[in-house]
Amino acid sequence: MTKQIGVLADRANGRSGRVPGVVTVLAAAAFVLAWSSGFTIAAVATVDAPATTLLLWRFLPLAVLLVAAAAARGRLRGVPVVELRRQAVIGLLAQFGYVVFVYAAVGAGVATGSTALVDAVQPLVVATLVGPLLGLRVRGAQWAGLGVGAVGVVLVVGSQLGDSDAPAWAWAFPALAMASLIAGTLVERRGAAELPVLTTLTVHVSVTAAALVVLAAATGTLVPPPSFSFWVATVLSALVPTLAAYGLYWWLLRRLGVTALNALLFLVAPTTAASGALLLGEPLTAWTLAGFVLSGAGSALVLAGGRRRRAPVGEALATA
Repeated sequence: MTKQIGVLADRANGRSGRVPGVVTVLAAAAFVLAWSSGFTIAAVATVDAPATTLLLWRFLPLAVLLVAAAAARGRLRGVPVVELRRQAVIGLLAQFGYVVFVYAAVGAGVATGSTALVDAVQPLVVATLVGPLLGLRVRGAQWAGLGVGAVGVVLVVGSQLGDSDAPAWAWAFPALAMASLIAGTLVERRGAAELPVLTTLTVHVSVTAAALVVLAAATGTLVPPPSFSFWVATVLSALVPTLAAYGLYWWLLRRLGVTALNALLFLVAPTTAASGALLLGEPLTAWTLAGFVLSGAGSALVLAGGRRRRAPVGEALATA
């Protein structure tokens, strides 16, 4: 029997239950805001420092703090080595690969909203892949929502595409960021074990920090600049796009499912375009406002499509 994307199941303890709707809504809103902030921070923070320097000092101190917190709470004890290896692979794909390619795209001149646009195509790719790879299916209403959301995203950042001075090859970077996050998500969904979010985040941030040390050393960008603005940007990027957004990504993934969660990424692109207009002077037109409406409608269709199916025994539909 195929399993509906968007079904909530507590695999960790064998129980199923409903997450309160208000909690899910607040978490989803926080996720969209926190995830979109990463694009804006990348554009602002890399003006005076190389992207590898900022990323290294964003992840290295955070890795130390997370390892200490996880060890103090016993979250690393008893975890099978094979699961740690799998989580390390997921971290390299969904964390390291994603942030490096996003920062490379913004550094090459791709507008923040345009970078978010390419990432927002991710739900369509995931919806196409999850069937054969994960044994999951997407309902007709969810396909419609994905399509509406995609149109909304295109409208939001369409004006930016014509004004971009980025070279053609730079558009490969956001595509590679999208591919990295998709690959990491699919690897996670194919596993049977479900670790606590703190354990998952600790492993992912730690392997990302280790990989960034190697990358920064190879590019001669290990030493941070002695500027207050650099450390403000570093702290913000560690707390918001990493701890808040990335932690919420995996928390919501386990409660909404792959398609429903990725539908929220449709809202990241217009949110990023709005912040880019306010903070970076990127274009914001009537088409952007129309895109906001369509992106929101598309996300609502996907989430509603996951709730309409009657839940069989042992399953509970995720609430939005």
